[in-house]
Amino acid sequence: MVLKRDIYRNSMLILLLIVLGSNISLYHTTFGINILPDNPNGVVVGSMLDLALISPILYLGWRQNWSWKNVITAIAGGLVLIRFLIPMTYLAPFEIATWAGFAVEGSIILFEILILTKLVKYLPIIVRSVKESHLPVVFSFSSAVDNHIKPNPIIRIICSEMLMFYYAFASWKKKSQKNNNMFTLHQKSSLIAFQIMMIHAIILETLGIHFWLHEKSFILSLIILIFNIYSAIFFVGDLQAVRHNPLLVTGECMYLSLGLMKRMKVNWSDINVIIDEPKLLTQKRSKDTIEFIAWDFEAIHPNIILKLKHPIKATLLMGINKEYEQVAIRVDEPNRFKDMVKEQVKYVGEKIE
Repeated sequence: MVLKRDIYRNSMLILLLIVLGSNISLYHTTFGINILPDNPNGVVVGSMLDLALISPILYLGWRQNWSWKNVITAIAGGLVLIRFLIPMTYLAPFEIATWAGFAVEGSIILFEILILTKLVKYLPIIVRSVKESHLPVVFSFSSAVDNHIKPNPIIRIICSEMLMFYYAFASWKKKSQKNNNMFTLHQKSSLIAFQIMMIHAIILETLGIHFWLHEKSFILSLIILIFNIYSAIFFVGDLQAVRHNPLLVTGECMYLSLGLMKRMKVNWSDINVIIDEPKLLTQKRSKDTIEFIAWDFEAIHPNIILKLKHPIKATLLMGINKEYEQVAIRVDEPNRFKDMVKEQVKYVGEKIE
């Protein structure tokens, strides 16, 4: 079943790239321009259908994210894309159709701005709630936002970016939390070293490539510069988020996070089976398993795998939500952690009975 789904998604992506690539080559290569007929209106109409209808369908099929809002947005985006891929020489008779795409996109952007205005309005209350909470910031911030603002994909993305900038620039004076019910995931791994190495690589690449590319293409050099600056900020923020958000155990649940990349709340009552046998821990993990394992230069395995009674939602990068049925965890104090987990699960089980 999983294999069929992967084949379907990959085929949608391949078809999308073929459609876009063929239309780009048709209008932006010597070969494509030479094969256009004297009256290209029919070909242009076909390209418009490709970009405004076929491409959005293939894109949504690849993302598997069907909703009326996404369909309308994708079609409007396709109409806007027409303006950039098809030269105005050929597009002049159909110009009004492309303006419709801009109108729809403008309406959607206006709606999103209204949502952002609401976020700004409630931001002082949200910040106060975060400061008063005893939970890690990655959990308390998103919880405070959800309590005051209706969940929205744009809001989730913006909140994810706000967390990144907070940890990258505003968390340096804070001390890492230490408590008996907290467990670090990174101290016995190579994660911090890897993050620092990536930041250095980005800085060196930016210095080396930007000035050379600036003479060739100013716009491309600017795009790469902005992307590299964002990447460096992300790695710094992710590094700080890992340091300041250890795994937290409470009487009701466990709060898991690995930097800005993923986070999850697991109630003790949702745990079905605890796997800690070395032989089972070294086996290949299924796709419905989320891993809270800090990156290392050597091959490593989890200390414990939790099989859940039902799929539980985890929040990934950019606020994307996905459900998982198993949780693989590796901490720096495995024995103490396993004892505490077993004790909590046993206590909650006896309490329910």
